[in-house]
Amino acid sequence: MLHIFVDADACPVKPEVYRVASRYRLDVTLVANSWMRVPNELWIALEVVEGGFDAADDWIVEHVQPHDIVVTADIPLASRCLKEGARVIGPTGKPFTENNIGQAVATRNLLSSLRSAGEIAGGPLPLKMRDRSRFLQQFDEVIQTIRRKHLIA
Repeated sequence: MLHIFVDADACPVKPEVYRVASRYRLDVTLVANSWMRVPNELWIALEVVEGGFDAADDWIVEHVQPHDIVVTADIPLASRCLKEGARVIGPTGKPFTENNIGQAVATRNLLSSLRSAGEIAGGPLPLKMRDRSRFLQQFDEVIQTIRRKHLIA
């Protein structure tokens, strides 16, 4: 059955995930390095992982199945989940695919190098309303596509 995994520590679109998942009656697992408040719903689970830097990422990759959905801005995690057959969408609504993940990894590595060299500073821009809207639209489309292709009720 289609399941949604959220790389939850810094995910700004958790409320949007809950809203769409509720509409489709889908289970959601938030994976985080520390406890956080989540809605008291049977279909929402919080998995708090202990360990190193990539412990949450490792947990998601170990549990994700083909045709599940992962919500993350973490490009290396997105790449690993795509290899497992999952669909991956970023908080701005950008889907990660086999066709664009290589470029996303290369861009991430370049920006990381530039930050290390002091050429640029800062991280991603704050999420805007149009980003949330795009996320909702793309998230809904991904769910519909999976349900049509795989006849998941």
